[in-house]
Amino acid sequence: MADIKAIHEALKYNFGFDNFKGNQLEIIGSLLDGEDVFVLMPTGGGKSLCYQLPALMSEGTAIVISPLIALMKNQVDAMRHYGEDDGIAHFLNSSLNKAMIDKVKSDVLSGRTKLLYVAPESFTKEENMAFMKSIKISFYAVDEAHCISEWGHDFRPEYRRIRSIVNEVGNRPLIALTATATPKVQYDIQKNLGMLDAKVFKSSFNRANLYYEVRAKTQNVDRDIIRFIKSNAGKSGIIYCLSRKRVEELAETLRLNDIPVLPYHAGMDSATRSENQDAFLHEKVDVIVATIAFGMGIDKPDVRFVIHYDIPKSLEGYYQETGRAGRDGGEGVCLTFYTNKDLQKLDKLMQSKTPAEQEIGRHLLAETASYAESSVCRRKILLHYFGEQYEADNCGNCDNCLNPKTQVEAKEELCAVIDTVIALKEKFNSDYIVNILIGRPTDEVRSHGHDNLDEFGCLSNADEKMLATIIRQAVIAGYLEKDMDNLDTVKVTSKGKKYLKKPESFKVVEDNDFSDMEMEPQIKGGAACVTDPALYSMLKDLRKKMAKKLNLPPYVIFQEPSLEAMATTYPITLEELANIAGVGAGKAKRYGEEFVKLIKLHVDENEIERPEDIRVRSVANKSKLKISIIHGIDRKIDLEELAESKGLEFDEFIDELEAIVDAGTKINIDYFLNEIMDEDRLLDLIDFFKEGQEDDIEAVFQELGDEYTEEEIRLVRVKFLSEMGN
Repeated sequence: MADIKAIHEALKYNFGFDNFKGNQLEIIGSLLDGEDVFVLMPTGGGKSLCYQLPALMSEGTAIVISPLIALMKNQVDAMRHYGEDDGIAHFLNSSLNKAMIDKVKSDVLSGRTKLLYVAPESFTKEENMAFMKSIKISFYAVDEAHCISEWGHDFRPEYRRIRSIVNEVGNRPLIALTATATPKVQYDIQKNLGMLDAKVFKSSFNRANLYYEVRAKTQNVDRDIIRFIKSNAGKSGIIYCLSRKRVEELAETLRLNDIPVLPYHAGMDSATRSENQDAFLHEKVDVIVATIAFGMGIDKPDVRFVIHYDIPKSLEGYYQETGRAGRDGGEGVCLTFYTNKDLQKLDKLMQSKTPAEQEIGRHLLAETASYAESSVCRRKILLHYFGEQYEADNCGNCDNCLNPKTQVEAKEELCAVIDTVIALKEKFNSDYIVNILIGRPTDEVRSHGHDNLDEFGCLSNADEKMLATIIRQAVIAGYLEKDMDNLDTVKVTSKGKKYLKKPESFKVVEDNDFSDMEMEPQIKGGAACVTDPALYSMLKDLRKKMAKKLNLPPYVIFQEPSLEAMATTYPITLEELANIAGVGAGKAKRYGEEFVKLIKLHVDENEIERPEDIRVRSVANKSKLKISIIHGIDRKIDLEELAESKGLEFDEFIDELEAIVDAGTKINIDYFLNEIMDEDRLLDLIDFFKEGQEDDIEAVFQELGDEYTEEEIRLVRVKFLSEMGN
């Protein structure tokens, strides 16, 4: 048995602490006793100490397998700060030259090195395996162990080879550690590492100090973020974006609005990346805008907010990234901007993957969407996802709990759901169950003969979105469960079977509806509205009058979100108007004079104090890309080739074209449209836009989708707006 007193003395001597956190002591004792150990501990819980201290107390060198070079460097630097000998910890990865590698191996062979961090790719190299066979290994530590699982949020195929390499190099005790793992991922990790008999230590995933909020992502998202950061001036924060391009653009926008900020992503050279990371850690800047490459193992305890500009690909990724806030137990605000369109883009990005990978990816996206749209306590949803029950009905520290929706009785619907799951022999997912309940005879339903079930159509008048909500909340309440081995297959628990025999009140809350708010500006507290409805009404009247005079559909002049932004920020000069999303210098000059006159008169008459702090200064060369696209079009380069040369998916490229014409710039894409469409179809679509009063691409596609593709509709709209509006 491990000597508890010796462990405490080693903690004090090496790290200066008097006490352990949580179950660190038990974990360290088990590892020192030679047992395999699995550690599931949230970010900030002290995972690293669980293998660092045993390594210092053991004879030989601990091999720590870690996924990122930045993470290894950070950990090694931290270990060296605690002692006088820099040889105490080293890393071995592709960033080292031969002389550096020789120095590392020399220190390990001499017995100076207690911790050797290796990337999984380095761990599997023949020469490194040969070296490891020649040294005394105290134990192996697999950090960020969720990378092993295809069901995890950061799957790394190299991690799947760890067990076979350990078997070849030499068996020693193994400790696997992760901050995020669902029960399915946990089992996958243990099975792959051959440690199903390991001692498992699972800490609570509840981070009571973190506040969770999801807001509708609108065209004014940059303004929302600027307003939030300025109201939290001087506090450290991380903003996560999915693409490198968005990271660069947002960082530049924030910088122009006097926010101390730097970008971070894998496309930057390693020296700049390290400099930017260090500048954030040393508080030379308040904010870092980054892809998910940033933050793993970054021990900055006072990050006060984490913003997700884009919805993450999985709840595990979301939990880990939000977990970088408030690691010291202090304030931590986790703010996420959500639109279903982001999920659609993520879904498209999966099309190059294998069918199995796509299925897993879509399952993870569906869980993320459910979390974002749900009105249930966010803490309760997150903890349930990780296999932990949160008993309180109201956590008091998330948007849904602070602004609770009215509950509605769903006892009869839940009974019908349970009956249907049983009738389906617990072999189908939520969507299929909803189809049975509302009586939708899909090909799959008919092929199974389930349109003949008594339950088929038993809730034909129910709202299918509400039924999906009831199923989700019944899972959280423990009446239903999802099968770990079959994607989303719904089963009835023993609690659910008892409920069916003796039903009682079951109240649910409707999901948040982001669809109606998607294009509206976000105002304080997350409410979707305009600051000044009276001005908004006057602006709409002015637009209508101008449209009639110019014989144009109103949206060609300014779109709804632009009017809403004007009624929120009160631009009173053409320069300020040009900064409104969807306006730009061209439209401001062409149509803006009467609008700014009206706004100025309204401001003066009502003695309105304008919110100057939230007027976003645009990135002057945000548009290097846009300018190069315009030049490419001037040279009549095929649009698909042009998109590919800019590293854009074609729908992203059309987004850029729309932004160009919405901002008042004229472009001519006739050469491309004439290649892909015949003249009659093109003219019919132009006439449709001329006659229309609305500018909703989805509505147009629903009406014309049988005759035109979405890309054709969007491209013709670009032509129409360019010619008529600009």
